[in-house]
Formats: sequence, structure tokens, C-alpha cells
Amino acid sequence: MSGGYYIALSGMRALLDQLDRLSEDLANAGTAGFKGERVGSANAPRPVFGAALETAIDVSLGQRRLDMRQGTVMPTGRGLDVAVQGNGFLSVQTPSGPRFTRNGNLLRAADGSLATSEGGIVLGEGGPIKLGPGTVKIDDDGTVTSGGKVAGRIQVVGFADPRLLVREGGALLRADAPMAPEPLDGPVVKAGVLEQSNVSVVERMGELTGVARSFQALQKAVSVMMNDVDGRAIDSLGRR
Repeated sequence: MSGGYYIALSGMRALLDQLDRLSEDLANAGTAGFKGERVGSANAPRPVFGAALETAIDVSLGQRRLDMRQGTVMPTGRGLDVAVQGNGFLSVQTPSGPRFTRNGNLLRAADGSLATSEGGIVLGEGGPIKLGPGTVKIDDDGTVTSGGKVAGRIQVVGFADPRLLVREGGALLRADAPMAPEPLDGPVVKAGVLEQSNVSVVERMGELTGVARSFQALQKAVSVMMNDVDGRAIDSLGRR
């Protein structure tokens, strides 16, 4: 098979991966604290095939990176909605281990724990925060009081390069080794507001249009190459 086929087909596969990324971004355009992704394309040479073919090169997606631009902070008037100022993240405990999020849509779980709307238990500086009876109030330094008594202080962490965090669905993020969270000094946690998704629907729709046109162009290129092969085969067989 000509190396041109490998380039075209691998390019189509990379575009399908981009389509998945854009679909997830668009689906979460209304998810609080959601961060979009940025990704480019990269050449992936095949040395083994290269010995037999002139252009045996795969086109693949480059490294995925989160877009860490802050989303618009909108007032909600709800005391359990919070937004972290700066580049920090809320630490949450999940069945899969510690995770991190910018989604400050919090609630009181059935066992009294402070939890996120995605089901993670919010971690304080001394572990999970347990709420007592009474009204819950969250101060700018992350201190949580319930019924006038201090229940804990929300732990806000940062990373050397948060763009490398891995998205697990919605606004929930995972830190793979060797990345490690570091507690932030003097974090500011604003109550009564929520950070919105930083995904621009208009921008993503423009990208979607570009991906669709590129895919159609590669489809046409493959069709032209196949017609050329068929024509040469017919011509060759007709001379025998």
C-alpha cells in the first residue's frame, strides 16, 4: 500500500479523535468549572515501513493540554456555591482516589459531609469536612462554619503545570505521577458565586467546521488514490 494511504487514513483517524474532544467540550459548555482542551497534530514516523515505503508516516494527535483560562464568575446567591480565585483547585476524595476540580457547586451529603455536585467529598486541611446542623457559611479564606461552629477549612492546592492534569469527565481532574499537589498559601474562596466553563461555543463550532472539511478532503484524496490504483490495474490486466 502506498505511503500516501497511511498519511491520509491516519489523518482521518486523528480528526475523529479531535471530533471526540470537541464533542466533550461542547457537551460541558454549561458545566461549572469545566476546562476545555487544546491539542495539535504530530508526525509519527514508522521506521519499519519506511524501509519499504517512501512516506510511511502516521499523523497523530499531539499532547493534550487543558486550557486553564479562568471562566466567567457568576453570582448565584447560594451559600454553598464557591469559586476559587487564581489557579487553585478544590481537593476531593472519590472512590478512585484524590481528584481535583474547579467546580464549586457544593452540597451537604447524606452523611453530613461537604461534597461536590459530582459526588466527591471535599477535603479540608485535616481531612473530609463534616457539617453539623444549622446554616453553613464559607469565608474567603475557605473556613467553613456550620451552626456557628467551625467545621474545617477547605484545602486549595496548586500544580507546577496544571495544563497537564488529566480530565476524567466533567470538571473532575486527575494528577498522574510525577505531578503532585501543593497546598496554596492564602487562597481566596468566594462564596455565593460559581466559575463557569471556559469553553467558547462559537470557537468550538468553528473548529468543528474545520475538522469536518478536513475529513472530507482526506476522504476525497483516498477516493482519488483508489480510482488511480483501479485504473492502472485495469490497464495492466487489459494488456495480458
